[in-house]
Amino acid sequence: MKAVIALGSNLGNSFETLQGALDVLFDAPGLVFTDVSPVYETDPVGGPEQDVFLNAVVLAETALEPHALLERAQSVENAFGRVRAERWGPRTLDVDLIVVGDVVVDDELLTLPHPRAHERAFVLAPWLAVDPQAALPGHGEVAGLLAALDDQGVRRREDLVLQGPQ
Repeated sequence: MKAVIALGSNLGNSFETLQGALDVLFDAPGLVFTDVSPVYETDPVGGPEQDVFLNAVVLAETALEPHALLERAQSVENAFGRVRAERWGPRTLDVDLIVVGDVVVDDELLTLPHPRAHERAFVLAPWLAVDPQAALPGHGEVAGLLAALDDQGVRRREDLVLQGPQ
C-alpha cells in the first residue's frame, strides 16, 4: 500500500530533526522509502503562539497494517523527545499518517485518511510538490484542495533539502 506521511517540527534544530526522523522511520522492515517532498516553512495553525514549523511529506510503500505504522510513527516521535503537553502546541517532531492505501479507519487511536489534511496547506503543498497527481480519498485532488485554501503562510525552503533514508 502507498503511505503518505507528514513530518513537522518547530523546536530545536528542526531540519536535523526532520532528516533524523526520516532516517529512523525507515530503519526497520515493512516500510520502503519512495520519495520526500521539498521542505516548507509554515506558520503555526491553531494552538498557542509559537515559532514557525518546518514541514515535509514522505511517500512510502508498506505492507504494515495502519495501527502498526502508527506505532512506528509514534516511536519515532518519542525517540526525538516528543512531548504531548498541549494540543497543537510546539513540538520537536510530529509524524502524522495522512493516507495508507485506501484504508479507512476511525477509532480511538487512529483516523484515516487524516481528518484535517484537506484543510492544511502545510500538508497539501509538500504532498502536491512530490506527487502532482495526488488525491485525498473522500476529498478529491490535492491540487484543487490546496487551491481552495486561503494563504496559510506556507513557504518553500529551497536552501533545505532532505535526503532519502541513510
